[in-house]
Amino acid sequence: MALTVLVTGASGFVGSHLARRLVEEGHDVRAMTRRPEGYDGAGTPVAGDVFDPDTLTEPLEGVDVAYYLVHSLDDKNFVAMDARAASAFGRAAAEAGVRQIVYLGGLGDDDADLSPHLRSRRQVEKLLGEGGVPVTVLRAAIVVGHGGISWEITRQLVKRLPAMVAPHWVGTKTQPIALQDVVSYLVGVLDREDARGRVFEIGGPEVLSYRDMLRRASKIQNGRDVPIVVVPVLTPQLSSRWLSFVTDVDAKTGSNLIESMDNEVVVKDDAVRMVVPLEPMGYDEMVRVALADRLRAEGTL
Repeated sequence: MALTVLVTGASGFVGSHLARRLVEEGHDVRAMTRRPEGYDGAGTPVAGDVFDPDTLTEPLEGVDVAYYLVHSLDDKNFVAMDARAASAFGRAAAEAGVRQIVYLGGLGDDDADLSPHLRSRRQVEKLLGEGGVPVTVLRAAIVVGHGGISWEITRQLVKRLPAMVAPHWVGTKTQPIALQDVVSYLVGVLDREDARGRVFEIGGPEVLSYRDMLRRASKIQNGRDVPIVVVPVLTPQLSSRWLSFVTDVDAKTGSNLIESMDNEVVVKDDAVRMVVPLEPMGYDEMVRVALADRLRAEGTL
């Protein structure tokens, strides 16, 4: 059955691919953006800004399901900003009669010493549901795909450095997942009664350290291994400066992401497979797909 679906962050990394998939499946997609006149993606652009509650009424009117794919990692006050935005969006969705909110959050044990970034994701999960709309949360670690910040850090590091002096967090375990699989999970929980009000953990089939990811990405992209020497004295601040020097990633965004890299982010519960039966792709395949998509976007493939 065709639904009216709102996608916030529709011009972003995940949102742009999600909007296209939903349109392909026959849904009426509203792509919420602050600048609808400049939107050229899938769906019908509608003006709205989660950080301005007064703009949310119109885009949410008549919506069945809303996807919340917004964060403000590039701002030093991102925790407070994201909290206010989530609360406002949850209330507006309830007033509009939305029957499900789907949110893409972050993996990590609740009892761990979570980074501000991951704690903020947990807070957003709760605040979105305070208005009464059932929230479906998909928690993921690194999403590997062309245009993703975390993937770009990996790609650019192994491209530009023949060897690395790296911080201690390269030994932290994570469970990367392909962009295409994230989108499949997001679409798979759409308007599912058995998904409402639940938290699911999603990931690829492999648990890897960041060191493993860098070395395997280097072999695929460059045809060679990349030596990595760990230097424990590299603080998060120094690590973020190192990233901003070597890559194109914004220093504030990089700093907020690095603080999360001390947290192990792996799937502990595979209940999502009962709702969305999916065999996610392995790490090497997702790297090859991301690299091919980049060449395709540049018109060289």
